[in-house]
Amino acid sequence: MIDSTSILFIVSAPSGAGKTSLLRELLQRDAQLSLSVSHTTRAMRPGEENGVHYHFVDKGDFMQLVGEGAFIEHAQVFDNFYGTSEAAVREQLQAGRDVVVEIDWQGARQVRKRFPEAVSIFIIPPSIQALQERLSGRGQDSDEIIERRMRDAQAELSHYGEYDYLVVNDDFEFALQQLGEVVAAERLREVRQQVRHAAQLQEMLAP
Repeated sequence: MIDSTSILFIVSAPSGAGKTSLLRELLQRDAQLSLSVSHTTRAMRPGEENGVHYHFVDKGDFMQLVGEGAFIEHAQVFDNFYGTSEAAVREQLQAGRDVVVEIDWQGARQVRKRFPEAVSIFIIPPSIQALQERLSGRGQDSDEIIERRMRDAQAELSHYGEYDYLVVNDDFEFALQQLGEVVAAERLREVRQQVRHAAQLQEMLAP
């Protein structure tokens, strides 16, 4: 049984919106949060570690996991596949930890079907021009790839209305503060506090 006070956070954003950097900092500041490490078929980028940033697998192994029903969501993004292990997420939730899944809108829809109580957050850049500059500034992709990422980013942006919270990443520290406030507010919901402080509330309400 999943701990009733645990929260599953879905965080999505178009490529270049700063989602990964924001989550990395949020996780460093909040010891109660865990990041679900996804499986992917894409190539490892400089500075990434297998099992830390992603579980890097080939397409054959990925499709085998899909066939086994191992993922709570999986999707094709660009030319690669991504998936979130259900067993890993449930294990962390059952241990009483709050879990963040970093996925796109397709994956978010799938996760909501399995976890309707999940809290979803969508991060956007301050403008389409800022997004273009961020993608170009990476220096990792060709102009053709950047153009395709821009088209896909706009398609991703069109799904912002499916989320519970919307955070604009114009100023990094302010966006980080807002993310932290969302997490804090969700932890303070009555339904969760009632479980955490059941004994205390019972004692105060005793005749």
